[in-house]
Amino acid sequence: MLVLLQPVVVGHWCTLCLAAAALMLVMIPLTLDEVVAMIQFVARQVRAGESFWRTFWVGGTLEAEGKDSRTPAYGAPAGRFAPAMFWGVTVPWNLAAGAAMGLWLMAAPSVLGAGGRAADSDRIAGALAVTAAVIAMAEVTRAARFANVLLGAWTAAAPWLLEGASAAGRWNGLVADVLMAGLAFRRGRVSEKYGSWDRRIV
Repeated sequence: MLVLLQPVVVGHWCTLCLAAAALMLVMIPLTLDEVVAMIQFVARQVRAGESFWRTFWVGGTLEAEGKDSRTPAYGAPAGRFAPAMFWGVTVPWNLAAGAAMGLWLMAAPSVLGAGGRAADSDRIAGALAVTAAVIAMAEVTRAARFANVLLGAWTAAAPWLLEGASAAGRWNGLVADVLMAGLAFRRGRVSEKYGSWDRRIV
């Protein structure tokens, strides 16, 4: 919302707001595997007869599990923690290209001379495309990339349906649709294992 409101409501981009939004967005894929682990743990405890709400608020232990020898221990040198922050996050080239397409859509109205609702549409679709591509860089939410198929279809249709589109903007929408949809179909490398969640990584 911080990004979407800028061109649509305020009418201008804010550099500091864009930088803040980018920093917040980068944090999302770094944390999603922990969210999935929490969901798996709570589900496992409920199946074992534990209270959902007690487990959710207080937590619990897994007595039968082996010792975690991979995670750096508390107090370990900072250099050992840095790689651990990126476990479960990979950046396939097609997702990086999808994010770049979103950035282009955010800038395209100014470059191609579009205005009105057509320009707002490109800027909103572009910001959402960047968001979907970055969230999909988390392996546990790799399926989020398929949102760009729908955004691409809207990008192709919007210049024909909304006022303010330029001729170049209409062609740009068609090309963007093909590229965004095409880039979304490749899954990319998945380097970690997530137990029962693996079957949801498509």
